[in-house]
Amino acid sequence: MQYRCEEVEPLVIIVDDDVSVREALSELILSAGFQSVSYASTRELLDADILDSPGCLILDVRMPGASGLHLQRHLAENGIPKPIIFLTGHGDIPMTVQAMKAGAVDFLTKPVRDQTLLDAITAAIAMDAERRAEAAVAKRNIERVETLTQREREVLHEVAHGRLNKQIAFDLGISEVTVKLHRSNVMHKMEAASIGELIRAWETLPAQMRQAGSR
Repeated sequence: MQYRCEEVEPLVIIVDDDVSVREALSELILSAGFQSVSYASTRELLDADILDSPGCLILDVRMPGASGLHLQRHLAENGIPKPIIFLTGHGDIPMTVQAMKAGAVDFLTKPVRDQTLLDAITAAIAMDAERRAEAAVAKRNIERVETLTQREREVLHEVAHGRLNKQIAFDLGISEVTVKLHRSNVMHKMEAASIGELIRAWETLPAQMRQAGSR
């Protein structure tokens, strides 16, 4: 079975309470070949249910209601790793440090040079694309692991930790020939052409799933 990432155009989401800023940013982003959508508040954005789309966020820090920093924290707490560019006229050093420590791509102060902002957008979109590609690989490998028997998962766990066939046989109380059979089945089901490829697939699995493979 082959997996492909859906070809969806990245979307730059703008959140700023100043309509003139939203319009100017939308025009700039469109001129650079990106699609954009804008909202006047973080509440409008959350109500739109659009955060799963590929792309990035451009957030003003100070807005009526929840601030851009509050939204950043909300997304992190809910496991939504959206790349964020902060663009504000009220930036200061503590805000910048807080935003960057929380994973912001950049923290820019208005007025900002067009090219500086576009460079940040390009970097954010690339970061999001890489994360989505990694997530797709992890999902594929999770689905493959779920096809393994319990014994095959135990063998996979041992192989991933560098154990030799005879060591695995001793650990699991089975013959070395049986280990080789299970190992071959694991390689086939995981669609791994080499041990190195199998270990790389193992490393993409969630920690809980990796631990579940141990006896």
